[in-house]
Amino acid sequence: MQMMTSPFLAFERKAVSRPELPFLVAPASAALPYAPEGFRHSYGEVLVLIEALRVQLVAAGYGHGSRVALLLQNRPDFFVHWLALNAIGASIVPINPDMRPDELAFQIEVSRAELIVAYPEFDELVTAGTPHGFASMHPGESIPAASARRSAGGGRPADECALLFTSGSTGKPKACILTNAYFMKLAKWYVTQGGIASMEEDREVALTPLPLFHMNALGCTTVGMIVVGGAIVPLDRFSARKWWQTVADSGATIVHALGVIPAILLQLPEHPAERAHRARFMLGPGVDARHKTVFEQRYGLPIVEAWAMTETGGAAVTSTARDIYEAGRRCIGRPREGMEFRIVDETGSDVAVGTPGELWVRASAKDPRRGFFAGYLGDEQATEEAWAGGWFHTGDVVYADEDGLLYFFDRMKSIVRRSGENIAVLEVEAALMANPDVEVVGVTPVSDEIRGEEVFAFVVPRLPVEPGRETEQAMALLVHAAARLSYHKLPGHVAFTGKLPVSSTQKVQRGVLRSEAQRLVDAGLSIDLRERKAGFRHTSLS
Repeated sequence: MQMMTSPFLAFERKAVSRPELPFLVAPASAALPYAPEGFRHSYGEVLVLIEALRVQLVAAGYGHGSRVALLLQNRPDFFVHWLALNAIGASIVPINPDMRPDELAFQIEVSRAELIVAYPEFDELVTAGTPHGFASMHPGESIPAASARRSAGGGRPADECALLFTSGSTGKPKACILTNAYFMKLAKWYVTQGGIASMEEDREVALTPLPLFHMNALGCTTVGMIVVGGAIVPLDRFSARKWWQTVADSGATIVHALGVIPAILLQLPEHPAERAHRARFMLGPGVDARHKTVFEQRYGLPIVEAWAMTETGGAAVTSTARDIYEAGRRCIGRPREGMEFRIVDETGSDVAVGTPGELWVRASAKDPRRGFFAGYLGDEQATEEAWAGGWFHTGDVVYADEDGLLYFFDRMKSIVRRSGENIAVLEVEAALMANPDVEVVGVTPVSDEIRGEEVFAFVVPRLPVEPGRETEQAMALLVHAAARLSYHKLPGHVAFTGKLPVSSTQKVQRGVLRSEAQRLVDAGLSIDLRERKAGFRHTSLS
């Protein structure tokens, strides 16, 4: 398998040698609102569209070093625009369609994108979330002239390919600079996992409901399928009701999911198509160990667990594809060949086998950052802090067994991992604190049977809440916060309290907050807003 130096060059090679191969596929049973009859586009057909768009982009002055935001969901237009931009050395900023104007404004400002391509249904969001006069267009329209004319280039490993935002513990999302080399290394790992995840050239069909503003769908599914000449089934949402029929009708050999999806599917009644498909495995990071065992027994579809971060990409990644391990344990698999790692305690000393500690990773002592993200855009301090001592500090707590397999234990960072989305608790706290009726707030994760974790907010109100109006007041908080936060970041549980637990230095005791939140949820004493907040949902990956 010949590896090229960029996603476009890999695509061009396959499109020229095998133009008839399907590249983008969706069956009618997926019932996509923009393509109710489904679609099927070959490599050759998509290359023609890419080349035409590339000519237009160059004529408008875009080229090496340009950044363009894409609000195109998981539709074929996204792939055409990304690959055309990659061909000329430009980078993309994929945008979550569930954003609020303030969130979009933040990403546009940080990324310094000079154009946004979005569908007409997002005009209101684009207008509210971008500066006055900011260049925008709908797919197929004339391309606005670039603010600074650049020469076309591209194809070099170190060229920036995409800018993905990932939540951290400092509140606002950080912009990860991802190069061509990053994506090609991630794709190579994905297609060479082996074991139950072995793949064949020009035969695979990978179905994903995961968004293209995440490295999983963008790097593994998209670039991985390009590398092996496979087809992509890019669903714009997860629908349990249509899932198995879509998997069967699409001819998918690989399906992608997050931990929440198997849990939801297990609640379905038996479906004729749930075993009448060609899928050989599901790549499902974060699946609850209890759900994994039952899911595999019922559907006969093995789940491959894996671990990676946007920052680590394919340079530091694990997989269970080649190993058998004890059922009921959250095994994240074996580190890829060439990945160096340590599991350390709070002093930075290595822990014993079987003892949990923070996972530190790198490519090698000589070149520790090879294949990782190139840094946080505009935040060199945060980049260097993450790489303290020549190791990338993941913030994830794991332990190893005698056979070298790794097991996930917990997270150190102030993050809620809800349905595969990383949510910074400080960002949620800031949005809730903007409410004049709130004195102080503390946000923490709590376990959730379906979503893995849910957002829990302890709220100290400025005035006492009237007895019997707790739910009404909690909903008022959600209404206010929904103008600033995406649906998935809104609290699913709220508890009003007189004060937060703090240390002698007046820092919130996050551990106490978390344990108390879990106690309230388990006892049914929290204000449960999980169903009520569904009214704020703009997208269905929830």
